[in-house]
Amino acid sequence: MTLLLAALAALSLAGLAYGIRLYRADARLPADLALALEVGSTRTTPVGSALDRLGMRWAPLVLRLMGPRRVDAVRRRIDLAGNPGGLTLDRYAARRAVYGALGALGALAMLTRGQWLLAALMAAFALFWVEVGIAASIRIRRAEIERTLPDFLDVLAVVVSAGLGFRQALDRVADRYEGPWADELRITLRQMDMGVSRRQAFEDLRRRNDSEQVAMFVTALQQGEDLGAPIVDTLIAIAADMRRTDAQNARRRAARAVPKATLVITTVMVPATLILLVAGLFLGTETEFSRITGE
Repeated sequence: MTLLLAALAALSLAGLAYGIRLYRADARLPADLALALEVGSTRTTPVGSALDRLGMRWAPLVLRLMGPRRVDAVRRRIDLAGNPGGLTLDRYAARRAVYGALGALGALAMLTRGQWLLAALMAAFALFWVEVGIAASIRIRRAEIERTLPDFLDVLAVVVSAGLGFRQALDRVADRYEGPWADELRITLRQMDMGVSRRQAFEDLRRRNDSEQVAMFVTALQQGEDLGAPIVDTLIAIAADMRRTDAQNARRRAARAVPKATLVITTVMVPATLILLVAGLFLGTETEFSRITGE
């Protein structure tokens, strides 16, 4: 019996070690399984799924109340955000309905208690919470694209100078990158595969991204194509301009940060330092509080 238990324990340890080795191994998944995992990773969270189920029946009503112009604007903002967490227009409307109901109930409850500030906060939550998430996703996505783009153009220039055509080089380099910029390039390449002209595909790329550097890339690429300039020189020039623009933006952010830091220092640190100095001097004189207050 003891030998059997020892054998089972040894087999369990061996299986555990083998499982850990498989877990840590850098194995390549089949293409269809990798695509399924990639699609699954963009799905919404459990909380988001619960909110969608609660509010989906009210989504058509919310979209009708928004009107066609507002719906088009929201659809564009969702596209600019890259559909974070699988967000779609219907899911947006469902979440607006749920957050609106929760915010309205919370605001009424606060008003009955006379807490006007909390009521205003609940109303703001109902109106703007989904918009805040979309705005944050747009900002993060744009920053990641602008950080990736100059290095991508350098690599693309090297591949084109090696003798590949622009279309093949773009496909080759896009496979080496991950993130929103690689996703945008794959969409552009699929459009070109379906018969869309290169100029129109890159115009759609410009419209899908609220980024000055992407617009600069598309404009320079089209101008170089119209003027017959060498594509390698055009890509290198675009990358250099983008890095120069990034440096200028960094200097502007640093210049804006100085007044903010000065404001924090003058409003928080200087008074606190004066209080500490005065308290230290007062305690150093060993003066009793009773003599000051007269008690």
